[in-house]
Amino acid sequence: MRGGENKDPLKVTDRMRALCSKREYCSSDIMKKVLTALGDDKEAAHKIVSSLIEEKYIDDLRYASAYARDKSSIAGWGAAKIRYMLSAKGISRETIAEALEGIDDCKAAGRLQKLMEAKARSLKDDPQARLKMLRFGMGRGYSYEEVAEVTEMIIAEWKNTEN
Repeated sequence: MRGGENKDPLKVTDRMRALCSKREYCSSDIMKKVLTALGDDKEAAHKIVSSLIEEKYIDDLRYASAYARDKSSIAGWGAAKIRYMLSAKGISRETIAEALEGIDDCKAAGRLQKLMEAKARSLKDDPQARLKMLRFGMGRGYSYEEVAEVTEMIIAEWKNTEN
């Protein structure tokens, strides 16, 4: 269904139900798919997405919670990056905040520690190691304070092993 090939709203709705029953989608992702399928008929697209939300095929909180859990535990992302990516998908701030509450802070700190230690091994003799480690950790979506604490700890360990 590309470029408005199938403009029958019932068939489009059934197709979206099938997609949503296989994995989580946010309302904006489904809206894009429906608009494409209907040839940019916004009124019909809003009706279809609203019906999918009412039928619980789409739930932005459920999507955001699953996204946050997966990106935190599997990809090793921090809260800032997850917040940014969900925001780019049109998820509300309140929903994002609620989804981020489901992330275990202790496990996230442990993942940050492991990521930073792995990065540190590749930077052991680099004169800009501290800067590169800070940039790396913040690029993964962790706060400056979190990254700086771990970085300083690793650099202190390097100094202790040199003596």
